[in-house]
Amino acid sequence: MGFDVGVLLQHKELLFQGLIVSFQLTLSAIVGGMLIGTCLAMMRMSRIWIVSALAGGYVNFLRSLPLILVIFWFYVLTPKIVGHPIDAYSSVLIAFILFEAAYYCEIIRAGISSVKRGQVQAGLAMGFSYLSVMRYVILPQALRNMLPVLLTQAIIMFQDTSIVYVVGVRDFLTTADVVANSTNRPIELYTMVAITYLVICFAASQLVSRLQRRYAL
Repeated sequence: MGFDVGVLLQHKELLFQGLIVSFQLTLSAIVGGMLIGTCLAMMRMSRIWIVSALAGGYVNFLRSLPLILVIFWFYVLTPKIVGHPIDAYSSVLIAFILFEAAYYCEIIRAGISSVKRGQVQAGLAMGFSYLSVMRYVILPQALRNMLPVLLTQAIIMFQDTSIVYVVGVRDFLTTADVVANSTNRPIELYTMVAITYLVICFAASQLVSRLQRRYAL
């Protein structure tokens, strides 16, 4: 009876390891998703219609699927593609990166479009190549414009990591669920998980709000 804080302290190291896994998944998906998403955004803005169509098809296809289906899909298909068993964490990480790339593609494409087109023409007139103009002129400004949206997507990504329990990856929620079942103290564990997500996501959302006010035109 009552709220037993001792069970949280007793398993704090195990719970912290689960939280680290959630952060690792989030950061890896953000980095990988942004790299692939940037390439997809450049492809979508290409004047070669087949290149633009391929990138558009990829983005529209993945954005039309629920994330949990994509996780199951890669969990089953990845071992068959590589030809040998692969751990659940790696398959989930691949699913997250490729799924997030579709969303980051649209965010980055919108950020690039927010920069005036005349700057591209001015860079080309100065002798820069198109890729150099994108690297040194357009992308730095686009990143500043889309930074609040990128952080918002990162918050959503962190929340979505809780879905990996379906394939047995020991993230924060899965670890808390295991401890709750072994100790028969679900109220303490799930309350702690809810408060942790609330604090982290609320702090990140406040940062997004500050950036939006700072970069507002």
